[in-house]
Amino acid sequence: MTSVFQRALGADFDRLHPQLQRRFGVDGGADVGCVGHGVMERVWRGCAVTAPMLRLGTLRHVLFPETGVDVPFTIENYAYTDSYRRPTLTFVRTFQVTTHRRRRFDATMVWSERRGTLVDYLGTHQHLAVDLHLGVDRTGALTIRSGGQRFRGGVPCPAALTGHARLREWYDDRRDRFGIEVEVSNPLVGPVFGYTGSFTVSYLRPDRAPVPAAVRPLRENPRD
Repeated sequence: MTSVFQRALGADFDRLHPQLQRRFGVDGGADVGCVGHGVMERVWRGCAVTAPMLRLGTLRHVLFPETGVDVPFTIENYAYTDSYRRPTLTFVRTFQVTTHRRRRFDATMVWSERRGTLVDYLGTHQHLAVDLHLGVDRTGALTIRSGGQRFRGGVPCPAALTGHARLREWYDDRRDRFGIEVEVSNPLVGPVFGYTGSFTVSYLRPDRAPVPAAVRPLRENPRD
């Protein structure tokens, strides 16, 4: 079996740090998934005008308005084949933003044969599809930047409503931890949301850890 990241990166997959190769090589075969636990050193948002947009996102587990430092963080990545027979990998991120409040940021990454790219479906109902452009930098870190964005049904998202995301994930050999940095911006208001932190992961075998229903979207988008 081949993971969605191996398909998207092709030969460049072998340039990733070995720990990143294992993490993004999860395909439902040797490992059905991996779960990471760590701390976001900083979770931030942009100017005040971004707050209503981020608050609206909490209804479908897409972004949130809270900020903080040293925020406990969990990421759940599970590989499976969705109901449309597409290779899929979950990215369910949970932030303990206050003592009594958690926020989730859900996405499912689907390999699209038709587009020849990895498509990121955001939220619990996959209302927004985002094409992803992947790369590997000279340190062996994974880089991702967002591309074209479409609402459910294939309707293009107006530029003023788009969030342009940039992600870099790497492995710190000295600390034995994964590092991550994410920034989302908008062409009109500038920086919108982001976080920086680190985490460790544990891998889950298929015979011991079925994919939890809680990490799957409530509704799948048939378009890619």
